Amino acid sequence: MIRPKIPVNPLPTGLVTPLVQPTTAVEPHRGPAPVCGCSQTAPTQSAARVLPAVRLTPAGLVAAIAGGAGLVLVVGAVLVSMLLAVAITGASVAVCAVVMRSLLNGRHHR
Repeated sequence: MIRPKIPVNPLPTGLVTPLVQPTTAVEPHRGPAPVCGCSQTAPTQSAARVLPAVRLTPAGLVAAIAGGAGLVLVVGAVLVSMLLAVAITGASVAVCAVVMRSLLNGRHHR
């Protein structure tokens, strides 16, 4: 097989340290022989990892619900304040436009 070359990092001390640490050897698959004649086999159900389910205590469940509700309230308050800031800015720009228009129209009538 072709082996990849591992780059090295020469240090000023003369020691050479590889940048990539070699990993452990890969374990061959266990199970029935493949039908196609290749060296790989499909993992069986017993070889598959089974992750444990997340289990919350009643106190943990209450804390998760309270944290989620608090997060929703904070995000909602931020979004509402941003919408309010945009509305106030729009209203003030509209008032300034009306005042400027009346001032400019008053100059042209004299």
